[in-house]
Amino acid sequence: MADGLTIGQAAAFVGVTVKTVRHYHRLGLVAEPERDSSGYRRYGSADLLRLIQARTLAGAGVPLAEIADLLDAGPERFATALDDVHRRLTERIEDLTARRDTLHRLTHGDRVLLPDRACAVLDRLAGLGFRPDYVAAQREALVLARALVPEIVDSFLTRLELLLDDPEHVELTRRGWDARSWEPDDPRIEELASALTDKLLADRARLTMPAGFGKQTDAAARYRLVNRHGEDQAPSIARLNTLIEANLRAAGVDVPRQ
Repeated sequence: MADGLTIGQAAAFVGVTVKTVRHYHRLGLVAEPERDSSGYRRYGSADLLRLIQARTLAGAGVPLAEIADLLDAGPERFATALDDVHRRLTERIEDLTARRDTLHRLTHGDRVLLPDRACAVLDRLAGLGFRPDYVAAQREALVLARALVPEIVDSFLTRLELLLDDPEHVELTRRGWDARSWEPDDPRIEELASALTDKLLADRARLTMPAGFGKQTDAAARYRLVNRHGEDQAPSIARLNTLIEANLRAAGVDVPRQ
């Protein structure tokens, strides 16, 4: 009976696959034993020990590229290297924990993408009886604003909070959403644009853009992407927004334009 184990037996004893053993060989983690007279490689106790050590380190999270050096290191260097692996594993655990928490927050809807203040505004819109599709559109706009024009998000939320205190503005906003079903040349759109402009101009100071925002080369493009979100699905809303912007500019408000 031949001395030593076949690669299949060695893999089974160590608790890995034959493919893994061969991979360890290719990486130089474990030297390939010599072939016996029948042409088979036979694994002795020293080979199995090395395989077990490599498997244990790999299972502990040590990168395969580092295992060979670790196995050949002296006790002091081995301990130092393990401390470094421990640090990296801790960082990975913290990262995975943060990802898990993000997934958990996803079950709470908006709060994974928006600050609590924005979520409160959305809740208030729903409480005021705005239709779910309008609230959803505002949610999308806020998510885009936070990503593309974070400089104006706080001022926008402040303006929105104040306008929601005004029953007349709330009613005008509802009419604005209803205008999605109007024809683009409906004369009511001009009347609505004028009324909404007056409401915005009543607190002109809050329409001022942050210092330096307009000088950014892509500021107008980012602003337009947010302000005109969803217009492609409602030509009447596109006209309403165009009229409001024109009215604001005519009143001296600096509205970014491309």
